[in-house]
Amino acid sequence: MLLRPLLFIFLWTTLSILPFESSANEQMPEWQLQNSQGEVTGSSDFTGRPVVIHFWATWCPYCKKLQPGLEELKQEYANQGIQFVAISFREDEGALPHKTLLERGISIPTLINGDHVALELFGVEGTPTTLFIDHTGEIIGATRTSNPEDPVLTKATQYLLEKYREK
Repeated sequence: MLLRPLLFIFLWTTLSILPFESSANEQMPEWQLQNSQGEVTGSSDFTGRPVVIHFWATWCPYCKKLQPGLEELKQEYANQGIQFVAISFREDEGALPHKTLLERGISIPTLINGDHVALELFGVEGTPTTLFIDHTGEIIGATRTSNPEDPVLTKATQYLLEKYREK
């Protein structure tokens, strides 16, 4: 279908969404991580629903700047079927990602020790990186913005929801 590649190109060029390294329509890899309480969450937990994955670190000032914008998106769109999750990686010894997010007023669930998932499975090169994955598991795009008001965040989230509603 020609419309789909054109829409991706539009999102990528107009909204500064970066294509994923290997291909624009790559599927989310299978993975599992724990939260700070030891509960396991994995890619299969997001099957059938769109998800925004925020790769971050407690020491990253750009992540701290971005997170209120992601929290605002979560509050606005979570009841429409989209899921949000944060994956902490490249952390300093003794870092407490869950506690850090709570102290910042961020309710997005965070998974810890995500180095392998971020660096090897998703090919994330730095923080913050935010991925937009549709309900079929297709990685639609990514952004490295740290601007909580960047329109790419809202537009990409809305695009995921439009695809979800059309299913």
